[in-house]
Amino acid sequence: MMPLGDDDSKLKSSQLITPILIGINILVFFLEMAGGESFIMKWAFIPSRFLETPFKEFPTVFTSMFMHAGLAHLFGNMLYLWIFGDNVEDRLGKASYLIFYLLAGVAATFSQLFFTPESSIPNVGASGAIAGVLGAYLLLFPGEKVKVLVGNVITQFPSLIVIGLWFLLQIMGQASQSGKQDAGGVAYMAHVGGFVAGFMMAFIWVRPKISK
Repeated sequence: MMPLGDDDSKLKSSQLITPILIGINILVFFLEMAGGESFIMKWAFIPSRFLETPFKEFPTVFTSMFMHAGLAHLFGNMLYLWIFGDNVEDRLGKASYLIFYLLAGVAATFSQLFFTPESSIPNVGASGAIAGVLGAYLLLFPGEKVKVLVGNVITQFPSLIVIGLWFLLQIMGQASQSGKQDAGGVAYMAHVGGFVAGFMMAFIWVRPKISK
């Protein structure tokens, strides 16, 4: 189930932060390609290395969330950010949305660290921060219709189903990697942690205003 778009007709203003974040991610990806393995090892978040020298490695908490493991990884993340990010930005406001995005990314990174503290595998990707965006979107727009590609058919489902299924897949993925410190591939716990953090932040910051 690949999301293709949602209804942006209700947006109150043009969005700025979401396209800037997409642009930064694309720029950093090209820097990765040019810098090669040495660039990745320097700026990626490596759990075991971070625990050894946390103050020295702290910048990688932020730099890693703008890096990607490949073109498909980048494309998938930016697609989700483009579809869901503008709505959340519109509801939170530009400055608050930027802070929200970074905090969700930090929460995602430390969630993965908690479950794989001895891992020496570089962690990269905006997935955790974008998972936070999905968590906020689910809370703020649960009935919003999302256009998705299912096989060869384009149809629509409520965001509650689209994002809910995505979150369920992350839980299942994490369960399959349980106990594997150096399991490569998808950092599922970063997705789960980012999603929960985004949901909670949206509830604290925005939900009370909606109910008034």
